[in-house]
Amino acid sequence: MRKTRKCAFCGKEFTCNSGSQRYCSEHCAEAAKAQRKKRQQDFLRAVQPVIDIASQEYLTFSKAAILMGCSRQYVYKLVNEGKLPASRISSRMAFVRKSDIEKMLAGNPYHRVLPTSKPKNLSSLSLRKGYAPSKPMRKGDSVQNIEALEYISGEDVMRVYKVKKSWLYASAKRNDIPVCKIAGKNCYSRKHMDALFGVTAEIEALTEWLTTEEAEALYSTTKESLRTQAYRRHIPTKREYGRTYYSKIHLDDIFRPDLKASDAYYTIAEAAEKYGMTKSNICVIVKTNNLTKVKVGVRNLIAKEELDRIMASRLAQFGAYRLQ
Repeated sequence: MRKTRKCAFCGKEFTCNSGSQRYCSEHCAEAAKAQRKKRQQDFLRAVQPVIDIASQEYLTFSKAAILMGCSRQYVYKLVNEGKLPASRISSRMAFVRKSDIEKMLAGNPYHRVLPTSKPKNLSSLSLRKGYAPSKPMRKGDSVQNIEALEYISGEDVMRVYKVKKSWLYASAKRNDIPVCKIAGKNCYSRKHMDALFGVTAEIEALTEWLTTEEAEALYSTTKESLRTQAYRRHIPTKREYGRTYYSKIHLDDIFRPDLKASDAYYTIAEAAEKYGMTKSNICVIVKTNNLTKVKVGVRNLIAKEELDRIMASRLAQFGAYRLQ
């Protein structure tokens, strides 16, 4: 009784004439042979550049990228940063020595940031302490030079600093924040997170915060003025879920809403309207007579009592002059 088996190329069942028959027809056998030959040619075509590179000392950027297993743009980046030496022969030709590639790789070993000791309770991913260098150790560095870093889990970072997970990952990578894995979860240096997101012990003690819109309405200012004052006066700020908050106490010290509401001060515009003068004339009078002036935000407040006294004396002098 003849056996039936599946064709190794097309998968159809056929009745084989011998035990070594693998294909249902000569067409399938020829097609399978051509497929094997093409596969061998593709393999040789892929391996041939690597074989040629192994016998060369000077490589173009494309061959250097093949040897290193990276893109040609990354080789250009290494050369521009000075990490990989290269020689330019002409405006369109540059070479890299294979020995320089090996020297660059040998001079930059992989460093993994790990704490020296694991916490006893791994279930509580609160603040952890470990010893890890913020930068890779160099020859001659001692253990005493390594800074003790306090670590906080990613969940606690998002809860304390009010940031999203994507923003946390991007910011930590962009600013080289020391990271270590504890119980399979990423933990970040609290000191570096405080410096990045601006949250310190003083800020945590603050309770009153204003959004940008609330500060604009309360102090009659603009977003640009708020950002300028926060930068120049070092006003504590924080970001929560993409929104910026300003410390109300520090803004009160700068914009002084109590002085604006007080009857003891004039604004330049109010004084000019009351005495029928221009703002420039009021400013000259204030400067000439050295009157008390308080700067609140972008406005100047003038002591009402002093200005009224100066204006009364000026009116009296003007009246005496008219009588003469």
